[in-house]
Amino acid sequence: MCTTTHDPAPLSVEECERARLARDPAYDGRFFTCVQTTGIYCRPICPARPPKPENVTYCTTAAAAELSGYRPCLRCRPETAPFSPAWNGSQTTVARALRLIEDGALDGPGASVDGLADRLGVGARQLSRLFRKHAGATPLQVARTVRVQRAKRLLDDTDLSMTEIADQAGFGSLRRFNTVFAEVYHRPPSDYRNRKRKGRGSPTGHRALNPEPLRV
Repeated sequence: MCTTTHDPAPLSVEECERARLARDPAYDGRFFTCVQTTGIYCRPICPARPPKPENVTYCTTAAAAELSGYRPCLRCRPETAPFSPAWNGSQTTVARALRLIEDGALDGPGASVDGLADRLGVGARQLSRLFRKHAGATPLQVARTVRVQRAKRLLDDTDLSMTEIADQAGFGSLRRFNTVFAEVYHRPPSDYRNRKRKGRGSPTGHRALNPEPLRV
């Protein structure tokens, strides 16, 4: 079950429902709509036909939605949502940790939650507890979502090879990239890119993409 639990002012289900039905841009990035009948999660501004209220639950972060078994909507593109203020909350430690994760603190060989916690001056268990409270997911689950979202932006906006994308997105290997992307989007990245190119007629021609802030 997805819930809205961000600090300091938790959103009620009723408030989320009003924002979703109104497609209120002021709430974009503050929560995500999880549609039980399709298994997809969306931004509150999604242009798709709104699902019935009884088929909807809510999450404060993309990582929490994916942890609950939902995959990202390909129409509203949750990876491009504004940075969620829910993740800042009242915990400076969580905000600092998120910035470090965006910068790749949990990517690559030897990276660990223990190492991240040491950099922040807290224990690993305490850090994980804060993440569960404010993000609805663990640091490793958040890092996984960050990597997938980086990869999808690179697939959408560049002509980089799959190996280059896997490396730039922070995956340890092409095999791991293929596995995780398929788990989230229910199709391999090569298939996703081919479908996108068929839909738009030609690739973008860009060869590089500056990393964006975390979008959840």
